[in-house]
Amino acid sequence: MPKVSANLARKRRHARVRDHVAGTANKPRLCVFRSLNNIHAQIIDDVDGKTIVSAGSLIAEIKEQTGGKNKTQVAELVGSLLARAAKEKGIARVVFDRGGYKYHGRIKALAESARKAGLEF
Repeated sequence: MPKVSANLARKRRHARVRDHVAGTANKPRLCVFRSLNNIHAQIIDDVDGKTIVSAGSLIAEIKEQTGGKNKTQVAELVGSLLARAAKEKGIARVVFDRGGYKYHGRIKALAESARKAGLEF
């Protein structure tokens, strides 16, 4: 039996989760992608298939603040920026889609900082 890569296993888990998690106009989906060095998050309306708000560690506003911070602290910055942008667009409640990753470390830090900044999920 061939060995399954970690990324392929994550994609399979994400596909299973996406069968149950969908965003609507009233309660869009907060989707997270984590790479080795960066983290990105989007708030998506799955009915229209449109990204409403996005934030990531490569955005200039975040990059200016990352000097000397570890990846978990950067994920917290991304979560708070995403929540602030969502509030400006009138979004208060979301469905959290962890993207097949464990709810631990950077994913957890992003989610908790978004909650702290005012998003409900």
